[in-house]
Amino acid sequence: MTSVSGILHYEVNCSGRSEHIIDREGISLNITTVSSGIEVSTGKCLIIAGGEYAPFKEDISFDYIIACDKGYEYADRMGISYDIVMGDFDSALSHPQSGIPVITLPAEKDDTDTLYAVRHAIDRGFRDIHICCAFGGRLDHTIANLQTAKFSAERGAVCHLYGRNDELHCIRDSRIVLKKRENSYISVFSLSDESHGVSISGTKYTTDSIRLTSDFPVGVSNEWTCDEAVISVSNGILGIMISRVS
Repeated sequence: MTSVSGILHYEVNCSGRSEHIIDREGISLNITTVSSGIEVSTGKCLIIAGGEYAPFKEDISFDYIIACDKGYEYADRMGISYDIVMGDFDSALSHPQSGIPVITLPAEKDDTDTLYAVRHAIDRGFRDIHICCAFGGRLDHTIANLQTAKFSAERGAVCHLYGRNDELHCIRDSRIVLKKRENSYISVFSLSDESHGVSISGTKYTTDSIRLTSDFPVGVSNEWTCDEAVISVSNGILGIMISRVS
């Protein structure tokens, strides 16, 4: 298990197919997952992607770390040891740590390197997936990572994306609690065509079991009014984004 320093702390209690994840300082989640024949892990997987370099600041212990394409260069810069490297390495400038397993992917393929890494994590049973260096750089890669977060949620995982000034938490049919962040906005988007039963509290603009759609960004630029914001959805996939403005 590898610990990465920062601000978030997690405890996991698992009973059957229900995971209750409690964060002492930053995030808490109620999640229901279905294994579909795969043994579901209670651990956490970190994927270091190849977007804009953004040092990972969260204090979370990870059970499995994937360096994705030039993500291994970022991992070396952050002093993070990884378990496996995968990608087509079209943007890497150096070589991975010696003795680490490497999966070389073809440059011409349907999956992005990050999506392949997420598939790999889900196939290993992980349902709590964190992707750092997920934003910045090319806009098409950022959008691809947002779609990858939705892909994860559709398969029973909770996916967290981190960049230099932004983070996104993707949940499906569940609830998330986010501690107040200074100088930051919190926005709620429907990543499914429709999301039903969306409730938001602890913020300037609150809702009670409303419907959000993917073509109307009514949930953008909300603000904390309490120490915690609570967002839940009964049917649908939400992307909750936190954006630091200064």
